[in-house]
Amino acid sequence: MDNWRLQQLTGMLKEDPNDEFLLFAIAQEYTKLEQLETAIDHYNQLKNMNPEYVGLYYHLAAAYAELELVKEAARTYEEGILIAQKLGDQHALSELMNAKMNFELEMGF
Repeated sequence: MDNWRLQQLTGMLKEDPNDEFLLFAIAQEYTKLEQLETAIDHYNQLKNMNPEYVGLYYHLAAAYAELELVKEAARTYEEGILIAQKLGDQHALSELMNAKMNFELEMGF
């Protein structure tokens, strides 16, 4: 692991394995490193830990889309939209709906 920030975050997560923000940050680092499968694994760990962590859905769906996992991306956008509606998070809802619309246009739905 060459990425210093990733090393730091991973070390911190070992000390506090239930820290949702650290898990999200690690997934983000893997995304930046274009290690999307590993990023997806971390986003899904976070999703299993706390399905209402609404910020993960946008990024998880984008990672799936980047890997051309179309069904998984579409499903993840839908799940995120439902969570954002449930939580009343209008900002996340707007971002997810826009991202889903752009994704569908790009995929020719």
